[in-house]
Amino acid sequence: MNEKEVVILREAEPKKILQTAIAKKVPAIMSYLSKGKWHVAKVFLAALEDERFSIESAGPPSKPKPINIQVNQPVGIAIKYKSGKFVFDTTVVGLEPSGDPSDRGWGGTILLAVPDQVEVVQRRSYYRVNVPESLKVNVVLWHRRKNNTPDTKDSDEPRNYYKGRLADISAGGAQVIIPHENGASQGSSGEERPDFKKGQFIAMRFTPMPYEMPLMLDAQIRHVLPTADGKGTSLGLQIVGLEASPEGQRVLSRLVGIVEQYYRINRTSAKQQDMQPVTAVVKQIDY
Repeated sequence: MNEKEVVILREAEPKKILQTAIAKKVPAIMSYLSKGKWHVAKVFLAALEDERFSIESAGPPSKPKPINIQVNQPVGIAIKYKSGKFVFDTTVVGLEPSGDPSDRGWGGTILLAVPDQVEVVQRRSYYRVNVPESLKVNVVLWHRRKNNTPDTKDSDEPRNYYKGRLADISAGGAQVIIPHENGASQGSSGEERPDFKKGQFIAMRFTPMPYEMPLMLDAQIRHVLPTADGKGTSLGLQIVGLEASPEGQRVLSRLVGIVEQYYRINRTSAKQQDMQPVTAVVKQIDY
C-alpha cells in the first residue's frame, strides 16, 4: 500500500475507459440525488457517441425500479475493474423512454456527458481495515432526510440521531457499532434498539484522527445485526454519492488516505507485538 492510491485520468483516456466498459459489458453503479435523498442504480454502459454516452438499467426486467432523474442533473458513476474502480461525475444530457407501454419502471436510456477526467481508486482501498485499537472513533448517525442534521436548528424533521463507534472502514463502506444503551438524542428515554433498517439511506459524521476536521458521508445500510456479545447493534454501511461531484471525489481521496493511515498504524502495532521478548510473554502466561 505504498504506491499512490488515487490516479486521475484526463483528455482522451476517459473515452478509452468508456469504450472498454461498453465492449466488455462491465456493470456500473450510478448514484444520484432525488428529493433530497441519495439513490443508487445498477447500470450498463450501452454506447459512446461524440461527447456523450448512454446507459441502461442492469436490473432484472421482472423487477423494474423507477428512477426519478432529470436532464442537467449531476450523477456519479463507479465502474469496477480488475485493479479497483473508475469513478467520475457527469451530467444527464438526455432521456430516451423505452416506448414500451408495459414498462412500469425504467426501461429506457439515459444519455450522459463524457467526463473531463476519471479517477482510479486502487482495489486495496476497498478492503476493510479495522480501526486501530489505540483510537476510539465516535460516529454520529441520523436518517437522511431533507434539512435533518445534528447541526440543523430549524429542521422540519425530528432531530433524532444515534451515537456509535467506528469498527472498520474502506473507501466503499464501514461498520459501525451502536451500543444498546444509546437511544435517540435530545435526552429522550428513546428506544432500546436503533430504528435503522436494511436499505435505508443515512448520514454519518466522524473524526478519523484526533485534531482532524470531521468527515461527513452518506451511506446505505446493507445489514443490521446484533453484536456477538448482544450488547449492541452492528450496521454494515455502503458509502454512496462520492462519485457525483468534485467535492465528493475530494472526500473520497481523503477517505482513501484514512484507510492507508489505519492500515499503517495496525501494521506498526502488529510488528511491535511480534518483537516483544519471549520472556515477557512467558511471564505474562505464568502470572
